[in-house]
Amino acid sequence: MADPLILALDQGTTSTRAILFDAAGRALAEAGRPLDQIYPADGWVEHDAEAIFTASVEVLREAVAKAARSMAEIATIGITNQRETVVVWDKASGRPIHNAIVWQDRRTAPACDALRAAGREGRVTEITGLLLDPYFSGTKIAWLLDRVDGARARAQAGGLLAGTIDSWLIWKLTGGRVHATDATNASRTLVFDIRTQAWSAEMGDMLGVPLGLMPQVRDCAGDFGETDPGLLGRAIPIRGVAGDQQAALMGQGCIRPGEMKATYGTGCFMLLNTGETPAPSASRLLTTVAARVGGRTTYALEGSIFIAGAAIQWLNEGLGVGGGPQGVETLAAQARDDTGVVLVPAFTGLGAPWWDAGARGALLGLTRDSGLAEIARAAFDACALQTRDLIEAMRTDAPLAFEGQVELRIDGGMSRSAWFSQRLADLTGVAVGRATYQETTALGAALFAGVGAGVYANVEQAAGARPKTEAFQPAMEQPRRAAAYARWLDAVARVRSQINANA
Repeated sequence: MADPLILALDQGTTSTRAILFDAAGRALAEAGRPLDQIYPADGWVEHDAEAIFTASVEVLREAVAKAARSMAEIATIGITNQRETVVVWDKASGRPIHNAIVWQDRRTAPACDALRAAGREGRVTEITGLLLDPYFSGTKIAWLLDRVDGARARAQAGGLLAGTIDSWLIWKLTGGRVHATDATNASRTLVFDIRTQAWSAEMGDMLGVPLGLMPQVRDCAGDFGETDPGLLGRAIPIRGVAGDQQAALMGQGCIRPGEMKATYGTGCFMLLNTGETPAPSASRLLTTVAARVGGRTTYALEGSIFIAGAAIQWLNEGLGVGGGPQGVETLAAQARDDTGVVLVPAFTGLGAPWWDAGARGALLGLTRDSGLAEIARAAFDACALQTRDLIEAMRTDAPLAFEGQVELRIDGGMSRSAWFSQRLADLTGVAVGRATYQETTALGAALFAGVGAGVYANVEQAAGARPKTEAFQPAMEQPRRAAAYARWLDAVARVRSQINANA
């Protein structure tokens, strides 16, 4: 009998893709479709949920066809998704009552501000591990119920369902037979108690979200039903689901306490596995579910950097450096060492651990002989130094995770650069392991599904199927590293808004 194949559906913010993997974690074929962004008003971002489903079916079919394989060979499907984007739909017709509201959308900021002003954020964090922010799904659901005519009454009568994109896709793929999500996506809604692993009646009441709308919460490696035979030619078990960053954590093999990964795209998401006990954060990081398998929940600390690869793009588009990211890297590599030039790329404020929306970018330490090469070097260094901010915050919140040998596993666009990978190790003082296969999010979904379908005996065996990493060890002398970080912290202090400068 041929080795089982695993089909991963990776539904992201800008595209929907499917990748076919074998049991050894090798990608055999992939297919993708771009996803249109809808901007109804300033700060509002929406997606067409029906278009997402249509594209999902198309790419699942196409990936198998490209590999010249048969649907009969597919053992299971795994799903990973943009985490906080939410859909509310009619239970009878299966039609959304409104476009999906995307995680980037800011329309519910006033509702979050009002709850914060009422002193509710501490309790929110205690229950959910999150902060009050429109980024998360709960206030989006309440907005839809209050703004779409008749929606709240229909919800209270049991006529509507709600969920993140994974729930929507599961519902549609199973022909409306399964309304479920996994624990990682549930932990991003502001409605889920991460300690009891159940929907919180207190949070539902606080936000105005009836819990009857919400999906059943299942393990990441679990039974999410089977696809409707009419969609893919046969019923295929869906046995793995995880939000994109948690899927990448699995794809990087970070299944033990102290293992951590960072994904570098426009911004950067960094997660640290803290084991079976949630680590409260004194640094305003997020405490979230890393995975739930076999009823066993593991947790993570998460920090986000707003501007990572976008700083390199700014050099290309704003300052006219040609050649794309490679052109900026070539220029940066020519810069003089220890020039003292610091770029704080707070173009849209500062993310964790500063959380200063009023901060703005600055370029400091310029001298007469500073040029584009030094600015380019400072842009790359800013990504590394912001990563160190997160590492230091995590070290404060979860010191036991940093005992012994520490490695930061990286993926995403910037990690393709060996030069940046080494610079990251030098400026953080932490060993860096660069993934040799970059699509770790889809791989993580496939690995969870493989565990759920019995392709792998357990999570440990599944993690063994991840690709090898290329190691980069810190080579910079400690005094130089310390001086660079001191300059960075001084620069950050200079750009912080007055309202947050003493926080």
